[in-house]
Amino acid sequence: MAQFGTTQKCKACDKTVHFVEMMSADGVPYHKSCFKCSHCNGRLAMSNYSAMDGQLYCKAHFEQLFKESAGFTSKKFQPQKQGETNKNVSKVSSFFSGTQDKCAVCAKTVYPLEKVTMEGEFYHKSCFKCAHGGCLLTTSSYAALDGILYCKPHFAQLFKEKGSYNHLTTTANSRRNSAEAIDLDTTTGDDSPQPPTTPVELAQET
Repeated sequence: MAQFGTTQKCKACDKTVHFVEMMSADGVPYHKSCFKCSHCNGRLAMSNYSAMDGQLYCKAHFEQLFKESAGFTSKKFQPQKQGETNKNVSKVSSFFSGTQDKCAVCAKTVYPLEKVTMEGEFYHKSCFKCAHGGCLLTTSSYAALDGILYCKPHFAQLFKEKGSYNHLTTTANSRRNSAEAIDLDTTTGDDSPQPPTTPVELAQET
């Protein structure tokens, strides 16, 4: 039986990448030393990169190129072929045990047949959604910033509204924190009545 990473090839250099030196982005393996911006060749980390259809960028060049292209139609953002993307996702997913992996959204066990691996995180297919609108995503129809996923229309809309993407991370993190708080409330078993909050509820109360 092959060891972890012995059959994986780095997308950048096409050499064998072992598990201990592997970074995964968009479901594709890289050597840590090969994990670079596709525009300036600068070294990246999981906390300071952006991705568009399998292409990696530093934040500065991602913003610059996105402004120049005014959307997602520029040749700078040519997507991977769907077959190639699915193949890479499948190969990397096969190296991880579904009984141990947890979905980044719901924190429940995610098994290989229902797993999507993106931005170094695991998701149920049903949980692989836009952080802003909640619409389901595919491996060829998403944009990512610091591991936070968006559909292309909402990403473009939010970017154009502010002229930069700095606020996107704050907004998505706030949504995640709110979701976690709601989930915590539902698991504490607190059945005590809650005070009315909507105009209809207030009217009914009176």
